Amino acid sequence: MTNIAFLFPGQGSQYVGMGKEFYENFPQAKAVFDEADQVLGRKISELCFAGPEEALKDTRNAQPAIFTVSIAAWKVLTAEGIRADYVAGHSLGEYSALVASGALTFAEALCLLNRRAQFMAGADPDHKGTMAAVLGIDRASLMPLLSEAASFGRVEAANYNCPGQIVISGEKTGIAKAQEAIAAQGGRMIPLAVSGPFHSSLMRPAAEAFRPELEACHWKDPAIPLIANVSARPVLAFDMADSLYRQIFSAVLWEDTLRFLAEKAITTYIEIGPGKVLTGLTKKTLKDVTLLGCEDPGSLKKALAILKEV
Repeated sequence: MTNIAFLFPGQGSQYVGMGKEFYENFPQAKAVFDEADQVLGRKISELCFAGPEEALKDTRNAQPAIFTVSIAAWKVLTAEGIRADYVAGHSLGEYSALVASGALTFAEALCLLNRRAQFMAGADPDHKGTMAAVLGIDRASLMPLLSEAASFGRVEAANYNCPGQIVISGEKTGIAKAQEAIAAQGGRMIPLAVSGPFHSSLMRPAAEAFRPELEACHWKDPAIPLIANVSARPVLAFDMADSLYRQIFSAVLWEDTLRFLAEKAITTYIEIGPGKVLTGLTKKTLKDVTLLGCEDPGSLKKALAILKEV
């Protein structure tokens, strides 16, 4: 078996109907959804399967919903005997990776993520912040443009997703000014439909409110190395609370994470959970690797067939 990394998606990957086929066809997936409904005291399963879409987009629903679907898919995949050498997740996906690594139980991580979603959703009550994807500008060129725009309103790099794609976050006034400078340098900017300026310093109040809950968790050292968003390096139990605290207001180093995994000779990347966002980012970052998905029985069957050949 080739060297494998499990990758878990973040917010924005949700869609109505996600996880339904796994729930209907695999008892281990059904058990995950049933436990999630019990832990949360609400039918997150019905929201995943039937929507409505607008409710599923709400940060307070999207985060626990994506997490639950991802863990259900992971349970089905690992029941087939597939094991990872490394795990990583994009933003909220890091909580799925925590469970896959053995650092937290599903129930602990779900409770934690549910509170995280509530704090993040309430961090920008006046809707002064937003996020946007910047295309066609590299890191070195973007940083001075953001520094100049910051005098008009806070604006920072939020996600280093892949070469040529960086997400910025901050106050709308600063992002508007950054757009002018980016266009002048030949780049372009795409506004994102989000409810707040995530992964920016504007999220510090949410992070401070969340910190005591992180520190109260029963962290374990990962049985499978877990790559943290804030460092793009493996993280151990003693540093997990601080790492996840900082993750809320710091940039997600996703491109760096993928390059670290490539340096560790990982050749197969399996995106576990809804959507194909991380598969696309991996394709744009790494060459000569095998990219697989596990979001429904069809993609699972395809992945298993390919894994048997490599």
